[in-house]
Amino acid sequence: MSTIYDFSAKDLSGNNVDFSDFKDKVLLIVNTASKCGFTPQFESLEKLHQQYKDQGLVIIGFPCNQFGSQDPGSNDEIGAFCQKNYGVDFLMMEKIDVNGNNEHPLYTWLKKQEGGFLTDGIKWNFTKFLVNRQGEVVERYAPTTKPESIEVDIVKLLA
Repeated sequence: MSTIYDFSAKDLSGNNVDFSDFKDKVLLIVNTASKCGFTPQFESLEKLHQQYKDQGLVIIGFPCNQFGSQDPGSNDEIGAFCQKNYGVDFLMMEKIDVNGNNEHPLYTWLKKQEGGFLTDGIKWNFTKFLVNRQGEVVERYAPTTKPESIEVDIVKLLA
């Protein structure tokens, strides 16, 4: 598979989302968790979503319970938590694995496109991948990178 448009995944409601629907959009893909020290990043991600969605930004959250069991809830519980606590309106997908034998194929591809420091594996919740309008990964950000500090890179890709 050569671009992100070759993938699909299920949203929190179990509906299939075909990533070819995002052609010509800038994507920010994030593995999330509801009970993590980085969980407050949902607020900044939602601000970016609201500010740039009309210019072509699509933020996609993938809940994951692989790091410290910090997202143990069901898809419904995760969706309710994100909406109630952070007003999340951006696209949230069903819970997946981002590493290991059961990792989602999208994450296998993302990690091949933009490897990490020391290892290509996802090290923790809120690792972020920025994808340009051509479906190519242009940057990978550490969990500690705050969404607002990515804004300048997003704006460049939206221009």
